[in-house]
Amino acid sequence: MSLPEQTPEQRQAALEKAAAVRRERAEIKQLLSMGTITFPELLERAEDDDIVAGMKIGSVLPNLPKMGKVTSKRLLEELGIDDAKRIRGLGSRQRESLLEHLA
Repeated sequence: MSLPEQTPEQRQAALEKAAAVRRERAEIKQLLSMGTITFPELLERAEDDDIVAGMKIGSVLPNLPKMGKVTSKRLLEELGIDDAKRIRGLGSRQRESLLEHLA
């Protein structure tokens, strides 16, 4: 399956959109690490915001205060959640168990 042909303008627009998404995700991670927003607020925001909903849980958790890469990976393994799962893809039980452990 080949990629559809794009005009240079379409390609540039797609690159700009991708860069904006990366900037917004980096900003959200920064807000999490500073404690400006909490994990429950992030889950609530993900219901309306496609950019937040598309973030991988394995890249979000290490940005929480007092939670590093190793701790977050262990928590996800303990709960049986794949670290590549997107926030919107979390089931209700997975959300509840994450909220319970992070409370």
